[in-house]
Amino acid sequence: MPPPSSWDPDPAGDSDAAPGQPPIRAKILIVDDDHRNLLAASEVLDEPGLELVLADTAEEALRRTLREDFALILLDVQMPRMDGYEVASLIRSRPRTSRVPILFLTAHNKEDVHIFRGYSAGAVDYVFKPIQPLVLKSKVDVFVDLYRKTEEIKRKAAAEKQLLLENLRVRGEKLEAERALRRREEHQAVVLRGLPIALYTASLGEADRGLYFTNDSIQRITGFSRDAFEAPGFWQSRINPEDRQGVLDALRAVVETGSATLEYRWRNADEAERHILDQIVVNAGEDGAPSELFGMWFDVSERKELELSLLHASKLEAMGRLTGGIAHDFNNMLSIVIGNLDLLQNSMQTDEKAHRRVLSAIEGAQRCAELTSRLLTFSRRSPLQPAALDLAAFMPGLVSLLERTLGERVGVSLSMEDGLPEVCVDHAQLEAALINLAVNARDAMPDGGRLDIAVRRPDGASSIDDGATRSVGISVTDSGTGMSPSVLARVFEPFFTTKEAGKGTGLGLSMVYGFVQQSGGTITADSVPGQGTSITISLPASAGAAAGSPARMLSDDAADLHGAGRAVLVVEDEADVRRIAVSALEALAFRVTDAGSGEEALGILEQAPDIMLVFSDVNMPGPIDGIELGHIIRRRWPDIPVLLTSGYLREEQDVSGFQVLQKPYRTSEFVEKLRTSLPGGSTFLGADRSMDGAMPELESRDLLET
Repeated sequence: MPPPSSWDPDPAGDSDAAPGQPPIRAKILIVDDDHRNLLAASEVLDEPGLELVLADTAEEALRRTLREDFALILLDVQMPRMDGYEVASLIRSRPRTSRVPILFLTAHNKEDVHIFRGYSAGAVDYVFKPIQPLVLKSKVDVFVDLYRKTEEIKRKAAAEKQLLLENLRVRGEKLEAERALRRREEHQAVVLRGLPIALYTASLGEADRGLYFTNDSIQRITGFSRDAFEAPGFWQSRINPEDRQGVLDALRAVVETGSATLEYRWRNADEAERHILDQIVVNAGEDGAPSELFGMWFDVSERKELELSLLHASKLEAMGRLTGGIAHDFNNMLSIVIGNLDLLQNSMQTDEKAHRRVLSAIEGAQRCAELTSRLLTFSRRSPLQPAALDLAAFMPGLVSLLERTLGERVGVSLSMEDGLPEVCVDHAQLEAALINLAVNARDAMPDGGRLDIAVRRPDGASSIDDGATRSVGISVTDSGTGMSPSVLARVFEPFFTTKEAGKGTGLGLSMVYGFVQQSGGTITADSVPGQGTSITISLPASAGAAAGSPARMLSDDAADLHGAGRAVLVVEDEADVRRIAVSALEALAFRVTDAGSGEEALGILEQAPDIMLVFSDVNMPGPIDGIELGHIIRRRWPDIPVLLTSGYLREEQDVSGFQVLQKPYRTSEFVEKLRTSLPGGSTFLGADRSMDGAMPELESRDLLET
């Protein structure tokens, strides 16, 4: 018997619909593998205004939800191949259906644990079989009524919006007609008081002799009285020289065109330049011949500033996409370089000269990696990589960089308390944030000055054992011009800047603010006009890390790590990058299987139940990328951990809940991620070597294979 597709008992109107509006129909999807249950439910719910869509398989139900909108879904729990819990989870995971109410139909699983599982999967209620018609209908009526009321509200909002747009259109046509037909007295009657608008007249062909404004709004706009504009040449003299000739040419041609719309920059009494929109029409005299000009001034400076900000934002977005794509390809190449150098380093311990050269090459590659990390940060496509940072070692190098960057006219000083704890922060992002603050400070000191950087515990903390010292403050203080209270209140707003056009984006401090917030810290600003500005960043201390704690060396990581033949699946579409990961894992005594796509990885997992970890790239061709693969593994093999790696994350990609290793990565970073990802962590990684013998040495043949 073919599966029923839909049931529309009555296409008639809906009593809840507003008068004059088409009825609000509600679709209900009923999913049950037993056709008798489908028929019974449809009989109970058969009423005008409802469209019943019936599906007897989970697959048919999911296809329906992709194409249609439903007011309610009735979902059987017990179905072959895919039960109701899985179907509900998939429906909830899709944005289109994430808010559709789901009622579970079940004759079993009345225990609390199953009911809790249903609610966790996204159900809003249960109906137990055999179905009581009154119970089912009453519950369905509640959600149908809610759906119809919601749709009615949407209809009313759309109608009100359309009415408003139509009203605005009519008003605009009316104002345009009045500007073209009314004389000077009529113009004065339509002036919109309080807006930056001024009306004027001028003799035809003699506009250079002066403009005659009909009200005092011009003084509010420009700072000049209307009498000043009657002076010969005054209005033209304050037009920006770059705009003046075009404006005068348009005025000479206005007799032929009948009207003109001019936009130019005009210098006010306070010498500030404003953007003026000047709309002019030619008025005919009693004999029908053109006799004078009617004009209307609008101050559109704020609109122009907004347009420039939006244009700049679009340029930043385009540049971000470009840099993000370049960094992605570059990170893959750097992964191959750094991975091979790390592997090569272990085989050259006895050759000191060659070992030094490898270390130098690794250092150069890491600098390239830092560059790509900054590109990705600029494009906002790189997740933060927080790690413990010893400020005592980090800050002197940064100060040296700032001294070269800021120039000789700015003196830079650094003061640090002793025994500060390490902070947990993204190293590259912290460096970029402090450089940003320093450059802003330099711009506030056009004649030079001092930049003082202080690193200290919060006030009142006396040792690293104090609870208050779970954060460290970094203050950047300049001796510049300072900020007024009104500017200080907006200093972290995006696109807000006090610099001249073309000299500041208004994004610098907002990006610093975002980075600090994302890092779990706080940022404050204090300023006094004429005395300078101080900005303080407070960052969380690294848990359990005290100053001076030695960093773990790569050789120590490798010595503590032993795979003992455990199976790991590596999924990577770039063959060279994949071989690097495989070689590194095999050198650590793991048994490695590799795949070039998400589909191939799923096939391997079906046949290899002993896989203990999946290490997958995020961006791969095909329908299944690394994130989708991770979610599938969590649903089907919840005991297998997933470690993701990427050199580039798009804005819509959500890796929350997964461990992520940023490309390019060092072997030591790879090892640390393995410690936290594999079942048992360091317990089995540090297991007795006797079961598999000594840690295998990496031979030169391993490098040749990569």
